[in-house]
Amino acid sequence: MSLRGTTFLESVLQTLKRAIELGGYPQEAYEMLSRPQRIVTVNIPVKMDNGKIQIFTGYRVQHNNALGPYKGGIRFHPEVTLEEDIALATVMTFKNSLNGLPYGGGKGAIAVDYKKLSKRELEELSRGYARALAPFIGPEVDIPAPDVGTDPQIMAWMVDEYSKMTGHNVPGVFTAKPVILWGNPVREYSTGFGVAVWAREAAKKLWGGIEGKTVAIQGFGNVGYWGAYWLEKMGAKVVAITDSRGGVYNPSGLKLAEVKAVKDKTSTVMNYESSGTRKVTNDEVLELPVDILVPAALENVIHKGNANNIKAKLIVEGANGPTTADAEKVLHTKGVWILPDLAANAGGVVMSYLEWVEDLQWYFWDEEETRNRLERILLDTFNRVMNRWNKLGMSQVTIREAAYVEAVDRIYNAMKVRGWI
Repeated sequence: MSLRGTTFLESVLQTLKRAIELGGYPQEAYEMLSRPQRIVTVNIPVKMDNGKIQIFTGYRVQHNNALGPYKGGIRFHPEVTLEEDIALATVMTFKNSLNGLPYGGGKGAIAVDYKKLSKRELEELSRGYARALAPFIGPEVDIPAPDVGTDPQIMAWMVDEYSKMTGHNVPGVFTAKPVILWGNPVREYSTGFGVAVWAREAAKKLWGGIEGKTVAIQGFGNVGYWGAYWLEKMGAKVVAITDSRGGVYNPSGLKLAEVKAVKDKTSTVMNYESSGTRKVTNDEVLELPVDILVPAALENVIHKGNANNIKAKLIVEGANGPTTADAEKVLHTKGVWILPDLAANAGGVVMSYLEWVEDLQWYFWDEEETRNRLERILLDTFNRVMNRWNKLGMSQVTIREAAYVEAVDRIYNAMKVRGWI
């Protein structure tokens, strides 16, 4: 076994099993929720710019729909695997349940390095994926959204392709679309906003407030940037930021707007320079002496090999599955609060739900009203998770386990009244 220990899927299933035991649910609940209901595999031919045909393999994992249509993102990444997609879809089931959404969980992926594709090739691949999945998705069946490597433009191509196949506009089949195509401006920053809201609320309980607390962020994509933006607006001090190449650290605080400008101009935050700022690696940023750590890149970055070196008191999971089960045990023993992905980074899917509601009724809220609706749902989830954690015994269980019990309870009762169990 490597230093990183258990795989992402193994970690998810371990937590599920623990939640089943803590909640007193029957073994049948674990059997139902430990495997997906359906796995769709598609092979998509794309005519490349050199005239040759290349076949790309994609997946759509539909995990559980007891609470409603499957819901989850689509990932374009060269290292995606079916096992990873199953884990992500499983987490989406619990994330949607935990946040009170009328959704089950799903996740999609294509094994591709999208950065190596031309815009035309990327569009053809996106449309081909939508065509291949058309019989298995729909606004009342399965509603995809962006994830790593995908964005609103790709959603626009996909919703257009699906609409062409049905013969009419179907805005509710994909979410996180461009605003001009029935999207909502809050969606761009909703996941990062949710990370900040959860960090702020936890900081109130830990320290009485977030003002002046130092933050290190691993990952400076959409979630990392907007998480930093809202944390800074809430009064926290962002002292370290990294992207895929590495990053920078200044204990006195970074000027976020300047860091973002350097990233936009040179493609990496590593080129940012200021007095007192030094370069750090993606491994080093996790171990800096900060109050709050936000892993907002990929999964399994916090593992048993580095858990003892982490100094932050509060970890807010902006990424999906950044902490392994082995590491979580170590950190919980140290008294570290870990706000789990299915709660802390749920702002995106909650906003997708609000966008879907808008699309179904062809009626759209303004940005401020939308953000207020989003924040109310996030605060409700935070309070329910904290109450559940308190009831289960804060020293005995992790926040993730409490969140899973809260999520499983709703799914279990839905399956029970349906007659599935």
